[in-house]
Amino acid sequence: MFKPVAFVVVCLGLIVCTPGFAASPSLASSGLKDLTPVSAAMPCEQLARTDFESVPDAPTRISKAQVQTDDKTGAEFCRVTGFVSPQVQFELRLPTKTWTQRLLMTGCGGLCGNIGLFAEHADSCLPLQRGEMAIVATDMGHEGQGGLWAKDDLLLRTDFAYRGVHVVTLAAKAIIAKYYGQPQAYAYFSGCSDGGREALMEAQRFPTDFDGITAGAPAANFVVQNSFYHAWNAVKNTGPDGQQIFNASRVAILHAAVLRACDTLDGQADGLISDPTQCHFDPATIQCQPGAATDACLTSAEVAVAKAFYEGAHDDQGNRFVTGGLQPGSELAWVGVEISPIPGMPPFGAMAAGDATKYLLNWPSLPTDWSVLTDFTFDKATFDKVTASYPLYNATNPDLSAYFSRGGKLIMWHGWSDPHISPTNSIAYYRGVEATVGAQATRDHMRFYLFPGLYHCGGGDGLNTFDILTPVMAWVEGAKQPEALQASHVEQKGMPGMMGPPSAPPVGTKGAPPLAPSGQSSLDTVRPAPVVATVMISPYPLLADFKGKTKVANGYALYTPLSWAGDHLFKPYKAQTCGWTGNTYACETNLH
Repeated sequence: MFKPVAFVVVCLGLIVCTPGFAASPSLASSGLKDLTPVSAAMPCEQLARTDFESVPDAPTRISKAQVQTDDKTGAEFCRVTGFVSPQVQFELRLPTKTWTQRLLMTGCGGLCGNIGLFAEHADSCLPLQRGEMAIVATDMGHEGQGGLWAKDDLLLRTDFAYRGVHVVTLAAKAIIAKYYGQPQAYAYFSGCSDGGREALMEAQRFPTDFDGITAGAPAANFVVQNSFYHAWNAVKNTGPDGQQIFNASRVAILHAAVLRACDTLDGQADGLISDPTQCHFDPATIQCQPGAATDACLTSAEVAVAKAFYEGAHDDQGNRFVTGGLQPGSELAWVGVEISPIPGMPPFGAMAAGDATKYLLNWPSLPTDWSVLTDFTFDKATFDKVTASYPLYNATNPDLSAYFSRGGKLIMWHGWSDPHISPTNSIAYYRGVEATVGAQATRDHMRFYLFPGLYHCGGGDGLNTFDILTPVMAWVEGAKQPEALQASHVEQKGMPGMMGPPSAPPVGTKGAPPLAPSGQSSLDTVRPAPVVATVMISPYPLLADFKGKTKVANGYALYTPLSWAGDHLFKPYKAQTCGWTGNTYACETNLH
């Protein structure tokens, strides 16, 4: 797909850098409006003494408001903390002198439970980097990443499902109007993972909240992703002795074999697979022969696990319970998500499926000793039960007509090597939007990008560095329709499967990649060089063409999402709403 260049940039921790790009463009060249900066119309501290209890549908209290200085930009801002009744906490940062009339809300990941003012893939966004945007985020009504908070509590479940982001948006807009003496000119939302689900939820349920939205690796198919998808992988990788079958030290062997089989399908040997749907690798081809050493092959048990991961959850009657499994080329990302890097510790996927299935997807909640590994059954009856709450949690309603009709713009994006959330969910959603509102309306208001080698929200051995926020802002403010996006690879360190690939064993040791051809590094057979030249990624269904052109006409149109038991989840449906009737909090219909 691309060739390495001779310079190295390393990003540490969760910092997303932007190397390989040209110098920062001007606002005009980016397609953004040059809006007049607005200063505060009142002292910051006075906000804490201002009554916001009467904000319609979002009675708000400010706990604290104080002036601070951003260490990165040097810009002064008013830091506001508070909550929307009854307990949806938020933090809002308001530039005191440099506000250019934009509001940005950022989403959170997992089951939320914390406030994170972090915009994924926005390092080239000038208004953000200059400290010119008001920024807000919420914990969605609870504290802590686990799922116990949702045990038999319908109010907290509702705040997490859809209410929390919306009411904080209303509160932020009311505070902005008071603080500056005028409303924002534009409102944007940027989120990934559950933040991507929150992004799509806003477009579907509350189309007037935001002018532009970016939805990365959206957990839109929440009820399936956090049950059947992760539970299947956990069960299939657990042996009769309760121990993990396929271990972290062995994934490099499988990944190298996949690359040997499918890397050049796009015409370029670069360590990446441009379109995993065209890779039909059979793990049995590298199964160890009887009596052979296992240093460069897989055992029969490991082959069975790999096949199960690629296939995804299903039963013996041919019923499929997921849109797709883990994708070929994503193997290094399995560590930390579906394969535990620490012996005896369950992988993240098992814990995610356990918490969600026990405490969010069943009513009443399941017993605390219920276990994914021993109690989950992969059949149609279980599927129907855990997906019954999809009108509450899912953001898979493809009817975006209300959002599109008021001029809203949406960019959805996903990494092909995402181990947390299969990108086939995003393909199914985009196809659903086209089928519901029409191809032209979709084209006028929505873009969808798939990044080869990108892990969950960031990191990975492929295209992990790009600006997704500026394009949607330019689309909203300057009618600059986004086409191919500039992307590159930067080596990042972090959690495997999330922000960086696991370390491969040293060459020549057990679990190390097979020896490379003469003149080529063994690690080059597993992952590309740390930094690569910039590549232009075309919007779905177009594919980048690395032989001098920018796109191929047929692209991903060759791939048709597989039929599965949840096809109806991606068709128009009536969203479930909950609220108070007298002293009773209930939803319009029973959850189960």
